[in-house]
Amino acid sequence: MKILTFDIEEWFHILDNDSTKTVNEWGNYEIRIHKNMERIFHILEKNNQKATFFCLGWIAEKYPEIIKEISNSGYEIGSHTSLHQLAYEQSPLEFKTDVEYSIKTLEDLTGEKIRYFRAPGFSIRQDNLWTFEILIDLGIEIDCSIFPAARAHGGLPAYRSPVPSLLKYNGLTIKELPINYTTLFNKQLIFSGGGYFRLTPYSLLKKWTKESDYVMSYLHPRDFDPNQPIIKELPLFRKFKSYVGLQNAEKKLQNWLKDFHFLDITSAAAEINWETVPMVEL
Repeated sequence: MKILTFDIEEWFHILDNDSTKTVNEWGNYEIRIHKNMERIFHILEKNNQKATFFCLGWIAEKYPEIIKEISNSGYEIGSHTSLHQLAYEQSPLEFKTDVEYSIKTLEDLTGEKIRYFRAPGFSIRQDNLWTFEILIDLGIEIDCSIFPAARAHGGLPAYRSPVPSLLKYNGLTIKELPINYTTLFNKQLIFSGGGYFRLTPYSLLKKWTKESDYVMSYLHPRDFDPNQPIIKELPLFRKFKSYVGLQNAEKKLQNWLKDFHFLDITSAAAEINWETVPMVEL
């Protein structure tokens, strides 16, 4: 099972960087989301491909036409919060307010219930598992925020189930579609999204995808924009991670969609026997 998802945010929505941290700074940067979304729509239409779009409430409020085009084109929409903040830097009230506002904004635009969620930067970790209580309370049915490996923005290396699973916390249960990984020399290697996708040579991407029974992709409009400006305040390693592989990413995605059959989340969830998946208690 391969699942295709996109996190719909602007090219400057880069985490852990003061010059791009909040809405107060975002007005300093040029807008590229329309051009980048058209590129994604073209790729999907060309390949007759379904996908799930995790959208920022900020994008929905500022550019409602983008959300309407996603919805009117028959693609499904989930929440990526409103203001693209790291969940572990928010209080429970801040997190709930942020997610709730994004859900309301998206539902008002599409007329559809928002049932799926992904945290910015996969920023749910051991010290903020309370986020799941809030997501369930807000009507989220499937979460896609678990990064079951070490990560700068958090991650849950102890999750140990990089496959569809049921996540149980404080007596509550939610369906989880985590990020997947491959194992090489006892190391967990992510390959299916963001900078990992751009950095991985296609021969390896194809090999690891073929060997994986489950793949959860997570791509962004900026991943396919080789002409985006460079944010000069980023440290050298962050610049590498943010800009590596932009030139070839579109061709790589075209090949990936040609070589493998991808589903959106609704189609994938319908194929999963949730009674037999691992139960992970946190």
